[in-house]
Amino acid sequence: MLSKAQISLVTSLQHKKFRKQHGLFLVEGIKSVLEFTSSNYHIHSVFSTAEALAKMPNLPQKIKCVEVSNAEFHKISTLTNPQGILALIHLPEEDAFDWNTIRNEHSLLLDDIQDPGNLGTIIRTAEWFGIRQLICSQGTVDAYNPKVVQATMGSLARIKIAYTNLPDFIAHAKLPTYGAVLDGRSIYTTAFGNAGLIIMGNEGNGISHALLERVEHPVTIPRVGNAESLNVAVATTIFCSELTRQSLARK
Repeated sequence: MLSKAQISLVTSLQHKKFRKQHGLFLVEGIKSVLEFTSSNYHIHSVFSTAEALAKMPNLPQKIKCVEVSNAEFHKISTLTNPQGILALIHLPEEDAFDWNTIRNEHSLLLDDIQDPGNLGTIIRTAEWFGIRQLICSQGTVDAYNPKVVQATMGSLARIKIAYTNLPDFIAHAKLPTYGAVLDGRSIYTTAFGNAGLIIMGNEGNGISHALLERVEHPVTIPRVGNAESLNVAVATTIFCSELTRQSLARK
């Protein structure tokens, strides 16, 4: 049976303030929980119904598992149609940047992305295309927001994410900078090279003025139809695809 304290802890993790306070975030769903339990993340505990637990034969025995009823699970779930299992996971320590990866590959810089679904999709897309480093502005939505975690479909377990002051980061990185804008050079005639920083802007305002000043290569996805703009997650997918195409063409 769930205690009031357990319910309070789990539900509080929907808010960034309490995620930081407790050093925990929550992951829901069979696939996502399995992704994290087989990763380098440290698992605090798992709450599951008997039915969901029966579908998780590979759950490590050392993990503390609290069995709950369906009614109890609905009290702590963030989903409309929950799968009956969630895990509380320790937030990772804020490691130093992996400069070896950054200076030898392409990294995504996210400037004040606000929508959790967009960030989650970008994280999932980054993993698909082999991008290992996402650098977020301090105004970007928290990657451990439950809606972001859900949208990543487990990819968050394997992608390195850091939050920092982006202008300072760019100055220190000393790499070519490519910014997604509406009036730049076509993405299909832009040579991205072997390494660089790909800057994606806010959903409504695009790249901030402070970062635009540091964009060396303004890049546009050519518009053929009449749509006013592209969703930032969709635009990021097109950039990642073009980076991959150019990388494969060089091999």
